[in-house]
Amino acid sequence: MCSRKLVVGYPLCFRGLFGSALEDSPMEGEGFCRARNVEMSQEEQRLQSDERSLVPNEGHRRVVIKLGTSVLTGGAPHLDLPRMVEIARQCAALMRAGHELLICSSGAIAAGRERLGFPTPSSSMAYKQMLAAVGQSRLMRVWDNLFEIYGIRVGQVLLTRADVESRDRFLNARDTLMTLLREGILPIINENDAVATEEIKVGDNDNLSALVATLCGADLLVLLTDIDGLYTANPHHNPEARLIAEVAEIDESIKQMAGGSVSGLGTGGMATKLQAAEIAQRMGTEVVIAAGHLPNVIERVVGGESLGTRFLAGENPLEQRKGWLLAGPRPQVSLVVDAGAADALRLQGRSLLASGLVAVEGEFRRGDLVQIRCPDAPAFARGIVRYDSMTARRIAGMRSEAIVETLGYSWGPLVHRNDLILV
Repeated sequence: MCSRKLVVGYPLCFRGLFGSALEDSPMEGEGFCRARNVEMSQEEQRLQSDERSLVPNEGHRRVVIKLGTSVLTGGAPHLDLPRMVEIARQCAALMRAGHELLICSSGAIAAGRERLGFPTPSSSMAYKQMLAAVGQSRLMRVWDNLFEIYGIRVGQVLLTRADVESRDRFLNARDTLMTLLREGILPIINENDAVATEEIKVGDNDNLSALVATLCGADLLVLLTDIDGLYTANPHHNPEARLIAEVAEIDESIKQMAGGSVSGLGTGGMATKLQAAEIAQRMGTEVVIAAGHLPNVIERVVGGESLGTRFLAGENPLEQRKGWLLAGPRPQVSLVVDAGAADALRLQGRSLLASGLVAVEGEFRRGDLVQIRCPDAPAFARGIVRYDSMTARRIAGMRSEAIVETLGYSWGPLVHRNDLILV
């Protein structure tokens, strides 16, 4: 935990910290800074008062905060610096009160567009990667300078799905995050859009934040967005839509309520937030979807106030190893099994035996991640396979004793129950 004195007022050199970013923003440069300086003592008193009410409870000590592009821009085409200042202030108060925070920050592509003078948009991957390359450094520069006001050091962590495709890389990413937290450094995480291809992209920062929550064993995941939470219908189209305050389990009826992204600036809508919430729930992490424009929304949510939609943590959280199976790579190869094997996995918690294998789809090596499904049905499980694809085809339908006779050895079940998770 950083021990430096918290500086709440903004000096007149604030313009120099941000360069043209401040001049282009609605803050109007030094006028904004002078106004904030006048209120310095009042702000300091309010922050100290807030901290007394932010004593961390046992359930919300480690918090992942996901900030969508619409939250950071306020729906405008550029970063909203006053809003980002307020986010930094709330995070600083929580950290001083003893919470460990990690931020998943969108906004790199939006910052790149702003930096380049809003060029004519293109849908090509290379163009978007160019915007991300320009914008990510600008975004981190802003965050670094904002948190420096409060004496907080930040560390940039850029991830792709390739960083968690293997158990070793998953653990390396986790160790990096845990070391940053241990040293009192605030991790600011984003997808590495400048180099990520479709094959290795997580796809959106909602699911990335769930992955981060899994990596660090977070108690709470806060998804800040442009609407108040999950509604029974799209509130922009249906005036009778009602906000759902609490969800114990994400079932098909809940998933049917999800709509699309409103602002058009980001890649995630309510559907991706539900995907993230489901992953985090199963790992024992509570999730809140709330509107990022609400006053003191981060402090209030972490403090337990009923805002937005709260998804209760699962009663039987998965162990860390199975968390990797859930939040890690999405396998592209399949083991097709019969109904008896499917029931044994789903209802009895058994391992997958070769006797229940009907077909093998795709090529894989021993130790790869595979999905498991019935014929003409979506995958219901995934796990680490103990045989390569060629051998799996040879032993399909065989009982255990026949496998030894055929191969001269046995690695046990195709997928052991300790290496398997239902999805």
